[in-house]
Amino acid sequence: MDEEIGEGRPEEKISKHIIQKTGEKHAMCKANQFLEEEGAVSPVIGVILMVAITVILAAVIAAFVFGMGPPEQAPQASIRGSADTVGTFSVLKLEHQGGDEITLADTNTRVVVDGETAVLSVTDATYEAGESAYIMYNGTSYIVGSTADDTDTIYDTPENIASSGETVTVKVIDVASQQMIADLSVRF
Repeated sequence: MDEEIGEGRPEEKISKHIIQKTGEKHAMCKANQFLEEEGAVSPVIGVILMVAITVILAAVIAAFVFGMGPPEQAPQASIRGSADTVGTFSVLKLEHQGGDEITLADTNTRVVVDGETAVLSVTDATYEAGESAYIMYNGTSYIVGSTADDTDTIYDTPENIASSGETVTVKVIDVASQQMIADLSVRF
């Protein structure tokens, strides 16, 4: 009574064997229906992948269009502050000791002395390693120049920037990124 089942998938062999022996349809036949209808899984996965790719591409394009790139970096420089004299009055000397070039212009860099923003006497002075800038005081405001003589000619009556023993704080800030380039305390 046992017949050899012919070729085909293993599920079909089992199903045919059960049907031939008992003459009934078994629950296995319904399970075989899902195995035979494999075409429905592939389109669903394909649609999910297409939606995911579309969302990722939209996010990348939006980042470029709306400028969501990394924020602009401030110039990285080593600046040293020291007390100096021009004639008979004291000035503050800022020495660029190394790193990126710094442009002292209102649109690029802000110099703050004891909480007050200094006026820049030059419109587009760039400072590289080895160069210095001088900060002077006229009694009401601070001014930054590229040489001590430069600031001396602007002020008719310069005053000491600080008395002996006093400390002056200087902050050099990059305007575009609002990041600190230097934060110094100079003792006179």
